[in-house]
Amino acid sequence: MPLSPADLAGYVDRDLDTDLARWFAGTEPITLDGDVRPVEPFLARLAPADAAALAAFDRRVRSGTMPAFLDIADWVYGFDFAANGCGILDSDYATELTDDDLYAVAADGSGSYYVVLTNGQVATWFHEEEVVEGHTRFDNLDVFVWTMVRYQAVRDGKLTWADVQDDFDALAQDGAAILLR
Repeated sequence: MPLSPADLAGYVDRDLDTDLARWFAGTEPITLDGDVRPVEPFLARLAPADAAALAAFDRRVRSGTMPAFLDIADWVYGFDFAANGCGILDSDYATELTDDDLYAVAADGSGSYYVVLTNGQVATWFHEEEVVEGHTRFDNLDVFVWTMVRYQAVRDGKLTWADVQDDFDALAQDGAAILLR
């Protein structure tokens, strides 16, 4: 049976630790040294399932127990766009957003950030145009993290593309398609 986004509901809270132990044991943990924008005000803007996923993710990141399988540092996690003089446009390139409309959870390695939106989706904030790109979306944080764990495990040689291809295809996430180019 093909995997669906609904099958991954609760992944960050329920299954992430098992996958991290399986593929990233011994990987240096994420450490946040500076002040990081609190997540609680943003959690209040999310649907309960999305808030639960981000709260579980946040607990792991802030506790220093999350292996660094994503590019997360205190300068990106909870990034304060306004304080850093960065604009935020929605994918229509016209609607201005604010820090209240998104929460940065990781960097993509090129200067852009993965952000959770108030509708629960995860998208890429493209730094060169200061826009939340429409074609980079994941349905929610559970799907994003599940995908990124496997993507990094493939990159590290712990899984093969054949191990994940059917699930990636079944999930049909625009953000995953960008990763695989």
